[in-house]
Amino acid sequence: MGKLTDLLRLARQRAQDMDLPYAGALTPAEAYEVWQLAPGAKLVDVRTRAEWDWVGRVPGAVEIEWLTYPGHQPNLHFLAQLKREVDPQSLVMFLCRSGARSDMAARAATSAGYPDCYNVLEGFEGDKDAKEQRNRIGGWRHAGLPWKQS
Repeated sequence: MGKLTDLLRLARQRAQDMDLPYAGALTPAEAYEVWQLAPGAKLVDVRTRAEWDWVGRVPGAVEIEWLTYPGHQPNLHFLAQLKREVDPQSLVMFLCRSGARSDMAARAATSAGYPDCYNVLEGFEGDKDAKEQRNRIGGWRHAGLPWKQS
């Protein structure tokens, strides 16, 4: 089998093991590789505008807030914005700070008719360490994947 097939099989097995309602779950490194290998695949960053501006951006990612900033209220237009930016037949990977909001976005997109949704585990910043700081344990940045400071 090819590398893409193997990665997606692993992601689907994780989703089954975790009883997730969407297609799969990927580590940041796996998500980046899938993004490079799968024609038309999209990475949707669901963090807030403040996070993109102050923490960093993933070049080429589609940016749609799951929660609005300021206020952290649900983005009532999330699905409409997603449909404008991403074809429902695309392989779609969702990324947030830690993997929680992206899980909710993948669930919502799956329910809205996107059959090939994946959550990026660990998110952009990863889990907190013993000192309650991120970017030291897991995450997109810690993995050395492409990102830029605004």
